[in-house]
Amino acid sequence: MGSISDKAQGYANQAAGKVKKAVGEAVDSPKMEVEGSAQEAKGRVQVAAGKAKDAVKDKIDRL
Repeated sequence: MGSISDKAQGYANQAAGKVKKAVGEAVDSPKMEVEGSAQEAKGRVQVAAGKAKDAVKDKIDRL
């Protein structure tokens, strides 16, 4: 995936994870809360990967 799609997918996963976590808290479902937290973490990793790809591309473009 490219950096833009990594970041977009990451932000989407973060948002979905936050919703899932909030629903888990609302319905008292620890499993859903954990799944939401995991999805948020996955999103943060995807965003970081996208930013890293951008940084590498910028460095290469400057050569």
